[in-house]
Amino acid sequence: MAILSQLILYPIKSCAGMAVTEAAAGVSGLSAQGVHDREWMLVTPAGQFLTQREYPRMATIVPCVDGASLMVTAPGMPALQLPLARQADAASLRVQIWDDFIDAADCGDAAASWFDEVLGGACRLVRFLPGLDRPTSTTWTGGAPSSARFADAYPLLLIGSSALEEINTRMLAAGRAALPMNRFRPNLVVDGTDPFEEDYTESLRIGDVLVKPVKPCARCPIPAIDQATGIPGPDPLDILQSWRSKAILDGAVCVGMNCIVADGEGGLLRVGQELDIALSF
Repeated sequence: MAILSQLILYPIKSCAGMAVTEAAAGVSGLSAQGVHDREWMLVTPAGQFLTQREYPRMATIVPCVDGASLMVTAPGMPALQLPLARQADAASLRVQIWDDFIDAADCGDAAASWFDEVLGGACRLVRFLPGLDRPTSTTWTGGAPSSARFADAYPLLLIGSSALEEINTRMLAAGRAALPMNRFRPNLVVDGTDPFEEDYTESLRIGDVLVKPVKPCARCPIPAIDQATGIPGPDPLDILQSWRSKAILDGAVCVGMNCIVADGEGGLLRVGQELDIALSF
């Protein structure tokens, strides 16, 4: 029996995840406890988005909901409280995420100073504007519309726990340490499927929500970063290259599937729910 075993949001893009037991599945991603997945993002003062690729220590920035605030912690720093209520007079900043240019709400100088000190470089914290639509490419969705907030490509990332088990079997055989799931930063983790079954899954029915995998997730160097310490280690992509490269993505190493919500927008997902899986063959 296949079940949904983990639900994870990343309130601040490329910072630590926030595991939850239930979340609403929207067209633009998961929402829980009053926050959305990738609702906040760090950018340069000029608006260029930042990730662990440039600042591995972003992994150690941990957000959690604390009453009416998003509390953010980092080693050696006092906690930062970000109000969940939006400021009507927040300044707007034009930001770039990959090829997209959109307006975002600047979260102010105090937040910027806190993140400056954590990262050791000038940056701004911005928040996705309510009502804004950032459409995702329909190239992989068969024309079906979808959108994302500050996620790289699509609103959901799905990985089976058996995929990680196979990865770690090969890592250990090569004399490397096993990897935790957080290296791959999924939103949805499922148990009870065959290794990499998500690669050829047509859809997953989870309660009232229909999730459709649309594109393999090409991996960058982030899986090499210890998410507990922010310290890069040996890159596992050299082990994965031998059997996880995808010709349809020019040989990129792929783990997990980018997904969209095909039906049941706003439905609740809960850890432990059974999955009704339709395969694509």
